[in-house]
Amino acid sequence: MSILCLGVNYKTAPVEIRERLAFSESELEERLREITRLKGVEESVVLSTCNRVEVYASADDHPCAFDELTRFLVDHFDIEATDVEFYHLEDEGAARHLFKVASGLDSMVLGETEIFGQVKKAYHTAHDAHTTARRMNKLFQQSFRIGKLLRSGTEIQQGSTSVGSVAVDLAEKIFGRLMGCRVMVIGAGEMSRQTAQSLLSRGASSIIVSNRSFDKAELLAAELKGEAVRFDDWEKVLSEVDIVVSSTSAPHAIIHPEMIEKVIPKRGGRSLFLIDIAVPRDIEPAVNTIDNVYLYDIDFLEKVAADARVKRRKQIAACESLIEKHIGEKGIEALRDVKKSSPVSRSGAPANPNQESPVESMSDSPSLTDR
Repeated sequence: MSILCLGVNYKTAPVEIRERLAFSESELEERLREITRLKGVEESVVLSTCNRVEVYASADDHPCAFDELTRFLVDHFDIEATDVEFYHLEDEGAARHLFKVASGLDSMVLGETEIFGQVKKAYHTAHDAHTTARRMNKLFQQSFRIGKLLRSGTEIQQGSTSVGSVAVDLAEKIFGRLMGCRVMVIGAGEMSRQTAQSLLSRGASSIIVSNRSFDKAELLAAELKGEAVRFDDWEKVLSEVDIVVSSTSAPHAIIHPEMIEKVIPKRGGRSLFLIDIAVPRDIEPAVNTIDNVYLYDIDFLEKVAADARVKRRKQIAACESLIEKHIGEKGIEALRDVKKSSPVSRSGAPANPNQESPVESMSDSPSLTDR
């Protein structure tokens, strides 16, 4: 029994492909169970974020498992196999990749903190779905320890460490100063909260929050001393704001060109800047063709993040050195010969009720994003 990783990320696939492969949070546990029922697959964890979709699994037969997983993704998301090129990582390669992912070394924004929470959430979702056993438990628990080691032992987190903070940097570059700017945040998840807090800290005068769940919008608005607007009503205040940050989990675009064109005459010539940090994208690209309207999506943020990445390059060697030192001392625990216990059954539930459980609690992680 060994481990593997099949996936795509922002370096290997554009947002048009990543958004088609994104797993809905509500369906993830059932999809995990389906994956563990595939031929050759014993355990599975799915990491689905703005910038990557990766399936980690334990398997007896790598080629068979890769074929089954590829077929599953292609069929489930109804895409052509020729439209996407997955990377295939095995054993040490898969483990080292996960260690770098959890540490922020494989992120669009090097050293970002969100990914650590996202990896933890992915693992705990799989554990709750009973699709992990010894191999995945050991692999992910070791990745958490390495992630903590790098955050405390290097300077990889200095500067902007999230896509949200890079989005705020972009807004500041556009406006010069954010003093007096009115901001509407669509979506009340963690990334929305962090982005809104950053905007306020940089001088934004007010925050309007809209979310499908109005209760969540009210809670976030209260925390930010802003205003909550019902999701069906956010278009009505669009003429009043300068910046829109959209980060929902909607499966399709929620902002269309005709919505923006309708409010342009009411804006008195003021520019409107929209930052779409959702995958799938919240804002139709055609919005960018409207005069005096400027749209930036998550792939554009990669270009903005390049400057910060250059400054952090010198930290990569130190981080990789720490990873290698840890592996040299501890080995890759998921690849050690372990007593074959607690296999995952074909139904996706643990065959042994004494299956090893996580040693890391969710409270150890930074706040999670809902991307």
